[in-house]
Amino acid sequence: MGSMEFDLFYELAVPDHCGRDEARVYAETLDEIALADRLGFDGVWLVEHHFTREYSHSSAPELFLAALSQRTRNLRLGHAVVVLPYNHPIRVAERAAALDVLSAGRLELGIGRGFSPAEYRAFGVDMGKSREYVAESLAILRQAGQGPLAHRGRLFAFEQIEVLPKPLQKPHPPLWTAAVSPETFRWAAREGLGVLVGPFKPWFLIKRDLAAYRRAWRQHHPEGAPPPGHNPRFATTIGILCLEDGEEARRWASDAFLWYYKGLLDLARPAFESAEAGYAYYKRLGRLQGLLRRALSLDLLERMGMVAAGDPDACAARLAALAEAGVDRVLLAVGAGAVPSAIVRRSLAVMAERVFPRLRRAALSPSKG
Repeated sequence: MGSMEFDLFYELAVPDHCGRDEARVYAETLDEIALADRLGFDGVWLVEHHFTREYSHSSAPELFLAALSQRTRNLRLGHAVVVLPYNHPIRVAERAAALDVLSAGRLELGIGRGFSPAEYRAFGVDMGKSREYVAESLAILRQAGQGPLAHRGRLFAFEQIEVLPKPLQKPHPPLWTAAVSPETFRWAAREGLGVLVGPFKPWFLIKRDLAAYRRAWRQHHPEGAPPPGHNPRFATTIGILCLEDGEEARRWASDAFLWYYKGLLDLARPAFESAEAGYAYYKRLGRLQGLLRRALSLDLLERMGMVAAGDPDACAARLAALAEAGVDRVLLAVGAGAVPSAIVRRSLAVMAERVFPRLRRAALSPSKG
């Protein structure tokens, strides 16, 4: 079994039925992540979403990550992801460099094109140009941490500017991209980016994506270590709740995961129904998601490989399957933002003490057969 890193994943959900306001969610999440830092988790990732009441109040993740840079010492701090079509690449580069400095070089920078028609309308950007925005912005980001920068493209143009501050990591923090469509996995491999797979695809599809990404990486980078700034990593997200009493974990997880995945599928539905250029795969995926939404249950989510809920043995088995398939990082939505913080903290401790050591030992053991 290959080695895998264990990260946290937060949407900063504020479900009405949980009785917590935004200030309490923010404060408790900071405390949970500080605990995870002490327990030996590897990283944490925050999303960027806008106008998604209850489901995600994480519209300024770079500010939350700045706070975390002062509350943690070891965790990698991940932005999953900054949506490039409505964030100017120079401002993205400046904020990323500042976060890298504040965190002593712990930033992981995810980029993406987003999938919300409502966000595109609000920010006044043509959704049909999403791939063009990402490609041109990525080229700027890769140069921004160097010397004076000049650029003249279809979307952005500027002469001899110097982006300050400079990131500590050279040539820039590790770059990732959100990936849903098959062409995005191939593009990511060609561009030398790590991929971040969100929580709404079943595992049988993610396994195909993983194989396609690895094939494309070997095709475009056939020999030796990756060049500087390239990041051949594959990360996937799952909902998880692990407690010593597996039945207790499942009782908490049942309502929480159903709330979370219903919200996620509802959030993604406009993209699934969109006819915008470059989103055709979303439309095909939407048919599967519609079937999943109508039959949603904890058992179905488990059969689809999208969640893990139970005791340490059950959770370790699910995570081991990801590691054996070649997943490099697993992003754990612990409780999916819909269980009390006290339960999340218990789950963090159980995973750190009972699950991760077992998987790390297995990764170090010589393979059999």
